[in-house]
Amino acid sequence: MTSSLSRDLIFLILQFLDEEKLKETVHKLEQESGLFFNVKYFEELILNGNWDEVEKYLSGFTRVDDNRYSMKIFFEIRKQKYLEALDKHDRAKAVDILAKDLKVFSSFNEDLFKEITQLLTLDNFRENDQLSSYRDTKTARTIMLIELKKLIEANPLFRDKLQLPNIKGSRLRMLINQSLNWQHSLCGNTRQNPDIRTLFVDHNCRNSNDAYAHFAASNQFVGSAPKTEGFLPIVANGPFQPTSAPVPVQTPLTTWMSNPSTATHPVVSRGGLSFSSLNAGMAAMSKGHGDSDASRPRISGAQDRVMLPGNNSGQNHHVLAFNIIDDLPKTVARTLNQGSVPTSMDFHPIQQTLLLVGTGIGDISLWEVSSREKLVSKNFQVWDIGASSMILKASIIKDPCVAVKRILWSPDGSLFGVAHSKHMVQLYTYYGGQDIRHHLEIDAHIGSVNDLAFCNPNKQLSVITCGDDKTIKVWDVATGAKLYTFEGHDASVHSICPHSRENVHFIFSTSVDGKIKAWLYDSMGSRVDYDAPGHSCTTMAYSSDGKRLFSCGTSQEGESHMVEWNENEGSIKRTYQGFHKRSLGVVQFDTSKNRFIAVGDDYSIKFWDMDNPNILTAIDAEGGLPASPRIRFNKEGTLLAVSANDHRIKILATIDGLHLMRTFEGHSLIASRLGIASDTLTKNVDTRNLDDVKARLPEEPNPAKTWKLIEINDPSRLRLLRLSARVKPDKIARLIYTNSGSAILALALNGIHLLWKWTRTDPNLIGKVTTKINPQLLQPSSGTLMTNDLTDAKSEEAVPCFALSKNDSYIMSASGGKISLFNTMTFKTMTTFMSPPPAATYLAFHPQDNNIIAVGMDDSTIHIYNVRVDEIKCKLKGHSKRITGLAFTHVLNVLVSSGADAQIIVWSSDNWERQKNTSVQIPAGKTPAAMSNTQVQFHQDQIHFLMVHETQLAIYETTKLECKKQRIVGEFSAPISHATFSCDSQLVYGSFLDGILRIFTASNLEVRCQINPCSYFQSDIVSSTVYPLVIAANPQEPYQFAIGLTDGGVIVFEPLEFEGKWGVSPAVENGPATASGIPPPNPPIIALDQPQSLE
Repeated sequence: MTSSLSRDLIFLILQFLDEEKLKETVHKLEQESGLFFNVKYFEELILNGNWDEVEKYLSGFTRVDDNRYSMKIFFEIRKQKYLEALDKHDRAKAVDILAKDLKVFSSFNEDLFKEITQLLTLDNFRENDQLSSYRDTKTARTIMLIELKKLIEANPLFRDKLQLPNIKGSRLRMLINQSLNWQHSLCGNTRQNPDIRTLFVDHNCRNSNDAYAHFAASNQFVGSAPKTEGFLPIVANGPFQPTSAPVPVQTPLTTWMSNPSTATHPVVSRGGLSFSSLNAGMAAMSKGHGDSDASRPRISGAQDRVMLPGNNSGQNHHVLAFNIIDDLPKTVARTLNQGSVPTSMDFHPIQQTLLLVGTGIGDISLWEVSSREKLVSKNFQVWDIGASSMILKASIIKDPCVAVKRILWSPDGSLFGVAHSKHMVQLYTYYGGQDIRHHLEIDAHIGSVNDLAFCNPNKQLSVITCGDDKTIKVWDVATGAKLYTFEGHDASVHSICPHSRENVHFIFSTSVDGKIKAWLYDSMGSRVDYDAPGHSCTTMAYSSDGKRLFSCGTSQEGESHMVEWNENEGSIKRTYQGFHKRSLGVVQFDTSKNRFIAVGDDYSIKFWDMDNPNILTAIDAEGGLPASPRIRFNKEGTLLAVSANDHRIKILATIDGLHLMRTFEGHSLIASRLGIASDTLTKNVDTRNLDDVKARLPEEPNPAKTWKLIEINDPSRLRLLRLSARVKPDKIARLIYTNSGSAILALALNGIHLLWKWTRTDPNLIGKVTTKINPQLLQPSSGTLMTNDLTDAKSEEAVPCFALSKNDSYIMSASGGKISLFNTMTFKTMTTFMSPPPAATYLAFHPQDNNIIAVGMDDSTIHIYNVRVDEIKCKLKGHSKRITGLAFTHVLNVLVSSGADAQIIVWSSDNWERQKNTSVQIPAGKTPAAMSNTQVQFHQDQIHFLMVHETQLAIYETTKLECKKQRIVGEFSAPISHATFSCDSQLVYGSFLDGILRIFTASNLEVRCQINPCSYFQSDIVSSTVYPLVIAANPQEPYQFAIGLTDGGVIVFEPLEFEGKWGVSPAVENGPATASGIPPPNPPIIALDQPQSLE
């Protein structure tokens, strides 16, 4: 299927077939569409031992080699079939199963296959110790089924496929009836009792002379009986009216949000709460399952590593450590001593290691969590007590204790707000580092201010507050003027949740008595009055993509409830299980990656997959957590802040989070400079609007120091390692480290991929890339290398390109022919697609979805391609020559492209519209090649990017597409072949066509170190025909890089161990750095053959 509406139609057909009792057809459609996995039907097949049907049904959803979960599912099924044949002493059948079904697993676990084979030699396979507990066929199938269900739930390929969407009964019939009503209403000569005999053509009332005009009314196709199986009656010239019992009139959000000027607004009370259909067009079809997998190749976020334990399925429940859990922040990476009880926390939206903390005594702190450095700490005080109300003054005199109820960054991180337990909201402007200044103080509510949030309803930054005085208020952030007051709650307002759909802005609010209300930015009162699940004190929040709505709360009896809402129907779509029976306090929750939900409950952090109501896992963060800990994810979900006992905060991290903190550790001042550098308050805070995001170019720890250039001409002045290959490759056209930092992947000009892996051995116990030991060149036992399809490739014009998925499990690659998708575990080609012409020249994975790739083409277009459904979402046109570079940024939600036309274009990754473009400044006297490459790579701050052209290096700021730094190739220097940032973005590694390697300081593009060819080539090898084409930086070690040569060689470089870095100590002091840290608008041009400071 090629669209979400087509998939919705399949679900409606499935419902119709099920209602018609066409069971076999239902299951056939389930299998062929791959949209819904019927667990109950699968259960019946397993328990009845219909093994062929089991595998046939599974084939619609997964294959044996898709991932380790799929492989384990097929292995358990075939193993059970094999054991049943042995148990019946049917040796011939057992041998057949072994040869045809189980042989495939031998390449992954040869010892296990041998052990299974040896069972043939036993009179009773129960003599095997691991199978001694095997009882009988029925029991074994039941035990295996339990294991299979766990594997299916954990398998990312089955995500969103285990539950049917919430569809009203006979929905397809109802839609057809609505269509017939509409057709009938358009008839020129409408009849009260129309005669409808077919759905194959549009209905049209015939004239009175027609033979059908006098057809008896009793013979009409649509009867009046209220049976749900039949079509519903047509009402001439009227709206659709069901014949079943009438239901109370509802006012969905569809109505009041699409007609905000309507004078009267009936309140919905305890009926179906329609949360999300914000206009009539959106209400036409539910899109909740628009992203379901189709039966095309799928790329999952889970790592594809195969584990085939030899135990019986009933005994090995502890063996599988599902890698879905590896995506969760569960490693305690830092512990911060706050000094008082944390009550609210929030990570900076751009610099994701900056954490704001508010406490129970009114203190606020700003932490750089990577270095455990408390950058700012402020005690509560009223800034202007004279301007405060008498009620506030009396309250503070009576009880001076004030707590922080909520602390929150604005969407662009330029300011933050603090809601206090007494009347007050304070807004601070953040200028980076330790520079926090008072902005605005509002005496907002009588009593406690319980929550605050930022919104932008009229392209005007506002802050929303709610409090004990039962009101919600909206304030202009620039002036402090009150814009709206919403009244209608009967109890203290506990939380607020602003959102927008289709340019309609609205607010959900919840009160401590368990009520939910919804408001537009007007004075017409609430549009919704609804009870929260369990009448609990509830918080509401959307997933980060704004498409899914959740609520979580705790009742007065201590019962906690967390649900996902069906926004189109206004009903509860999913209720999550796994809470402690009596929660202490109101539990707090947060969402991450549009995939996970975390809750602080029962002295632990509990995690759920959004698509599964059962708890995924719970961790205690090494102990010491309160009963209901406060929690907060950073934007990417790589870090999780958790409040702990003894006034501490624990920072939990994923693997990516650990990498992020390692990168920033020791550079806390640099990290803090990544904040907003605007002198005036930005009113439009939508970070997707490039004009409204201003950021500084980060600098290295000592930006005021100039490094003395050092040249390396001798191999003894560095550490290097030449990687050996069993095959003689062609020129190395592409080179990359794996994201784990344990392997290097190269693509040669002839389409062959080479993968070198460093194993965990002494002295390399962590198994990372190093020059100390030789790696292993990975190659399957079959000897077949990963080789691109060259069938339709034009070798003289082919531009090799590849991209590696975030979990290192998949390679997307092309060499002028079709794009190939390889599994790095098996080296198998999973699929090929996009036959030329045009041919792919650059590939980039979307940072939030491995199933979306940007494909640059040799015809100058960019295809946005969905691998999962085999669909080109759109084609981007703007370049005039082939695409040579693509780079996504998840902070600004844009894609930057570069081409052989020396053009740079910025595209929105939300709607794929072009936002800005510019041309590379070619220096006078330089004539680049007709098809010279222009490459782009984002800085670690995700706001600046490196532009590499054969004539120059440059640093651009993305939001304005301004060149901030530039370094031109000198008259006596060879052209640049490639360049890349170091992993911490403090260095730029560059390779040149004369073999010279130069290392630049990223903050000013000054040459810091130069490695001449004689230091890494033997004297008899150095020639004009052998030089580096590509250069790659280690993703975890900032001073390690590798090059790919024109002779097929790959060399890894590291500085000498006792030096630890490239270059020598600073020799010149230039005085203090400028306060702004912003580069000059007109970039100075420096020749590479004349190294000098940019200052």
